[in-house]
Amino acid sequence: MNLSTEQRHPIKGLYQSLDVDDTSTAVSVIVKTRGETCDIDCLYCYEKRKEAPGGARVGAGQIRRLAGLFKGRPLAVELHGGEPLTAGRDHIAEILTELAGLPQVVRVTLQTNGVLLDGDWLDLFDDLFPELRIGVSLDGDAQGSAWRVGYDGHPVYPRVAASLDLLAERGRKVGVIAAVTPAVLGRAEEVLDHLVGFGSVNAISFVPCFDSTIRRSTALPGRHRPASRLLQQGAMDATGGPAWAIHPDEYAQFVLATTAHWITAGHFAGIKLEPAVSTIRRLRGLQTGFCHFSDLKCDHVFTLYPDGRFGSCDELPWPQARLAEMESVADQHEVILAQRGSRLLNQGKALMAKCMTCDYRDTCGGGCVATRWRQDPAGDHDAYCDHRIRMIDGVAALLAQPAHPVGAWCQSLRWHPRTPNSMRDVNSFLARWDNPSIARSEVRLHTSEHGNINTVGLTGVHEADDLDPAHTKWRAAIEPGVWPLVDAVTRVWGLITYDSCQGHHYTGLDLPPTGLRIGILARDREEYARTAAALCRATTAVSSELPAGVEVNVKRSELTCETSGTTTPVLDLSLDPGPGQSWNIYFARLDKAGAMLTAALAAEHPDTGTPCACPLPAPAADKKKSVLR
Repeated sequence: MNLSTEQRHPIKGLYQSLDVDDTSTAVSVIVKTRGETCDIDCLYCYEKRKEAPGGARVGAGQIRRLAGLFKGRPLAVELHGGEPLTAGRDHIAEILTELAGLPQVVRVTLQTNGVLLDGDWLDLFDDLFPELRIGVSLDGDAQGSAWRVGYDGHPVYPRVAASLDLLAERGRKVGVIAAVTPAVLGRAEEVLDHLVGFGSVNAISFVPCFDSTIRRSTALPGRHRPASRLLQQGAMDATGGPAWAIHPDEYAQFVLATTAHWITAGHFAGIKLEPAVSTIRRLRGLQTGFCHFSDLKCDHVFTLYPDGRFGSCDELPWPQARLAEMESVADQHEVILAQRGSRLLNQGKALMAKCMTCDYRDTCGGGCVATRWRQDPAGDHDAYCDHRIRMIDGVAALLAQPAHPVGAWCQSLRWHPRTPNSMRDVNSFLARWDNPSIARSEVRLHTSEHGNINTVGLTGVHEADDLDPAHTKWRAAIEPGVWPLVDAVTRVWGLITYDSCQGHHYTGLDLPPTGLRIGILARDREEYARTAAALCRATTAVSSELPAGVEVNVKRSELTCETSGTTTPVLDLSLDPGPGQSWNIYFARLDKAGAMLTAALAAEHPDTGTPCACPLPAPAADKKKSVLR
């Protein structure tokens, strides 16, 4: 094994401030084409909660002003609302013509409720801006879309579905943004299949309604209350929040169920699914354009209203998110000064402080500042962070064992990559392990004064040759303290270990202690799934019996092949100090804990076919299944 250890890196990739000298990073501007004016009245609409009546329209001159403000920087524009199409064809034509003439504009999206879309609109888009991306808001099937109603209180689903069919007829591909409310809980597969069934849909983003803190219905300027607002008022609950709100745990469960079905049903071949795709990219060490998973958060997202209000992301609370009046801002320097002086944005950056000590920070990216606030205004965010971790763990399981999606519900195995974690030639090592006739090469085994066995005999992490049980020096290559566990995994369970460590205190040295661990490399994904379930059962059985101060953990990670550059899912089993426990206590009780864990492994086996010890998710509660009648 070559340099296999966990290393902590400085914090990065959580929140990038706007830098006027960085001319390569794009900013996104949400253009509230008609403010909050909309031709339908969705009960959960966050824009109308701002209670800033619209009616005016963003003009082409304001679009030019935006381009000048961010001169020299790529600009992504989203025509949003309310409903942008209520601005009328002539007005939208002016805006699209202006955008088409701006070289720095790299992307234009129109987010619509789909009610007004028709052939004339699509002709206009084809003529003036063929590259226009269209997003449609629809919460799955008719039942899931129950909260999306007209002012008359009637569902708009049939009209939106007709627009999606028209888009398919015209050869248009669109993305759908679907709010996750109680109306879809427990129906993830059904809802996903329904949306995939529209020939025009090639991307779906499921977003949560974390609105439990909403306590009053949206105000109206006049006395008349349309049927939609009466429905909204009836959905309010003084203690539990509105009936459309869900808890982060429910959202995580829904996301994992849709992701599992997206994989097993083969939908991944033609549908981009969020937050699944961004989670997968971050698990693979790749970047994503989804701000919930990247460092381009609130300082790189802006909102423009028709009356000239200019501020940060539209999902942040307004008017606190307002930075200035558009006409009063001369250039990016003034934008940056306004951002630095914004109490709201500074508080948002402060939310990232909790992420600095989180093992999931490089994968999670800190999440969405606005959603964190909306879910928990007090700022504790345990529930928000827990659901992000749950999604990451579950998606990591689905990647490692896609044919066994039940692994997504295991809460014992956690995503915890070790860096670096590599082997010179993984395929050769696997072939050699199961074929004793292959010639074994000479190895270099030296032991340090602290018990480390490696090629140089030095304390700490150094290169070690990769051996297998058929090698004459196999036993000598395993540190004595971890041998019983290695023997149980390799001889009793018949598995492959790619790494092991008995734990080292390094007393008197300026080196951090390391705990006992072994790394397991499955031959294939089937074996991986069986092994993960067996490890869950064994560790669940022994965890409550271990000596105080020692805990057992099973972690999902990946092993990189230095020869090919490919990665392979692996499982790491370790005994670690319990929360707040000292290393002295840990090492004093390690031998007893190791013997107990070895016995627990001997009582289990991957080939029993027994499922994971964790319970499957419970069906959505009856009250959560209720929707508007």
